[in-house]
Amino acid sequence: MSVRPEPAFEAPWHAQVFALTVAMNEAGHFNWAEWAEIFGATLKEHGLAKELDGGEDYFTAWLAALETMLRGRDLAQPEAIEATRDAWEQAFLSTPHGDPVKLSAS
Repeated sequence: MSVRPEPAFEAPWHAQVFALTVAMNEAGHFNWAEWAEIFGATLKEHGLAKELDGGEDYFTAWLAALETMLRGRDLAQPEAIEATRDAWEQAFLSTPHGDPVKLSAS
């Protein structure tokens, strides 16, 4: 009897935001020391009211740190970040449970 390992990520978007961050590092947009500083500050900010559990709250902080990095490096305009976040939220809320969430090509 084989035991299945636990998934590394609780949700697909956790893996996606992680992979995007790694790809941006590998493309030279920032180094890991810079990421650690911004992510650490974001974790501290997000964790003041409660202990982060490494799941949804952890990756919400991860996404906030990535957005901070995008704005700080002029890699994306704040309006584009908000529009994309809003489009993903709308896509998530309108997708039936179990179906893949897809962003419209508009």
